Amino acid sequence: MTAPINIALVGVGNCASSLVQGLAHYREGANDLTGLMNWEMGGYTPADLRVVAAFDVDARKVGRDVAEAIFAAPNCTAVFEPDVPPTGAIVQMGPILDGVADHMADHPADRSFVVADAAEPDLDAVVAALKAANADVLVNYLPVGSQAATEFYAEAAIRAGCAMVNCMPVFIASNPEWAARFEAAGLPIVGDDIKAQLGATIVHRVLTDLFAKRGVKLNRTYQLNTGGNTDFLNMLERSRLKSKKESKTEAVQSVAAERLVDENIHVGPSDYVAWQKDNKLCFLRMEGELFGGVPMNLELRLSVEDSPNSAGVAIDMIRCARIARDRGLAGAVIEPSAAFCKHPPVQMTDDAAHAAVAAFAGLRGDRLAAE
Repeated sequence: MTAPINIALVGVGNCASSLVQGLAHYREGANDLTGLMNWEMGGYTPADLRVVAAFDVDARKVGRDVAEAIFAAPNCTAVFEPDVPPTGAIVQMGPILDGVADHMADHPADRSFVVADAAEPDLDAVVAALKAANADVLVNYLPVGSQAATEFYAEAAIRAGCAMVNCMPVFIASNPEWAARFEAAGLPIVGDDIKAQLGATIVHRVLTDLFAKRGVKLNRTYQLNTGGNTDFLNMLERSRLKSKKESKTEAVQSVAAERLVDENIHVGPSDYVAWQKDNKLCFLRMEGELFGGVPMNLELRLSVEDSPNSAGVAIDMIRCARIARDRGLAGAVIEPSAAFCKHPPVQMTDDAAHAAVAAFAGLRGDRLAAE
């Protein structure tokens, strides 16, 4: 019997909501297992994950049990599991730093953040909270562009003795200096920037790899995305997008037969459409040449609920972080980072990353079901 994996959530937004709903939905093998890539990894199932701590800055979440906070505004993701039992973890006020873009205040409260009128904790207080909760893995769900805030929590994880799963595009696992600090502390980190289960980036990567394998020359491509959640609202501030755009672009470039010049590839967020809520639309175009140089093009429209699309991947990332910790591994954990993230320390093709993480986690097949 495995010990529980105690997780601390940084940011109790839509992605955290889908993750926590999923832990209740799949608990003890309940319900259909559709949506899980793996039921068991390294002896751990989704039932082994426990939320023991959480941090946010929104007044509608701070001070509430995580099971309640995940349904509070401005969260707008699908509610597929309304019966989430209390976790016992009360959302604590986190430091604001650069986690809230200035323009968010110009939008209605039900779409944006309402910053709590509470004292912001210092680093020692957050470290103490993580230790008191006996957190094993810190999961970072901060908004895009939160460089200082992400580095704050990375530092807290190191000082508290927590592994880290970095789901957003501030580069920690793929930053040699930060990776070295986690290694020196004897702690694993998995990151950076989570790939959705079947999202824009993974579809774009698979098609780009297909072009390469089938001898089709890729001349130019774009990936345009729109959505209506706080993530897309936050990203209206283009200055916050540098690492996000780099992460998504490199995820595609890394599997191309030949690297495209910058003017022939555009991959990134495009616009905020409030009524889409947590639904994300991806518009993908690829132009290339077939046999004899004959031109072709492909256009694709993908519509997905954004946050549930990443939750199952997060469950696997968390379990891999715990497996690494159980084995005494430290620093950036290459296999799950390559399989589950857009900007890992080492890029692999998806086939190679899938095989690598299967070997790492001791998987017996492409997908394991409850026995």
